[in-house]
Amino acid sequence: MSWVAVAGRVAGYDSAMPPAIIDGVLMDASQAQIPVTDDGLLRGDGVFEVIHLYGGRPFALDEHLARMARSAENLHLPLDVAAVRDDVAAILATAGDADASLRLLVTRGGRRIGLVEPLKELPQTLALATITYSPTRVLDGTKSLSYAGNMLATRLAKEQGADEALLVTPHGRVLEGPTTSFFYVLDGDLCTPPLSDRILDSITRAALFAVTDVRERITTRDDLPAISEAFLASSLREVQPVRSIDEIVIDEPPGPVSVKAAARMREHIQAALGS
Repeated sequence: MSWVAVAGRVAGYDSAMPPAIIDGVLMDASQAQIPVTDDGLLRGDGVFEVIHLYGGRPFALDEHLARMARSAENLHLPLDVAAVRDDVAAILATAGDADASLRLLVTRGGRRIGLVEPLKELPQTLALATITYSPTRVLDGTKSLSYAGNMLATRLAKEQGADEALLVTPHGRVLEGPTTSFFYVLDGDLCTPPLSDRILDSITRAALFAVTDVRERITTRDDLPAISEAFLASSLREVQPVRSIDEIVIDEPPGPVSVKAAARMREHIQAALGS
């Protein structure tokens, strides 16, 4: 069942459009509005999370809300987690059992926003282009609305013919994707850059640490030619194999370590959802 089949079941919501909720009020996503004076819009001042819905059920909701609360605390942004949780319950009641994503935002203007969005079609494997990027230290550990730099990195990578960016510091330290964690296999070991290099503490990254033998390793651009496998990981992608990084070609992705990581991640998700 999709949101189309449940349209009209909730007062104030009567459409085949994907649903939205603002400050507890359900509506069509096409009708959702906030004031143009909101600093969430004007200055990117706010926090967000994106949650994967499997058959309408959110994976790792508690973990996402906990990170949202930490991000809000880092920004000195008032956040009512209980109210956000109520918003989630209300919008999920309209979303049916579709596979989709749930985007949650809280802005400096005090708006709580929820959007159910269709999942994007993704390629089977990815070509990455390294893009020079310097994390903003004051935003360490914060998933804020200030994502213009991340989105620009993706556009720059696509202009080079790649599918996605791999962020690398001016000094050559490999970090992550614009919206993903980066994992790779070196000498048979599954590795990922350390959180101490000021990357985001991803929900999926933490899950992979729980179900695989991954280890943190300071990673540099010079390491990339020696890796035998690589993948990006996120809530929406789960585990997505990489076929190339710049001019470095990875043979026959996904490799065995990536396949095993993907299977264990899917088992972890199914167990968490009770299916």
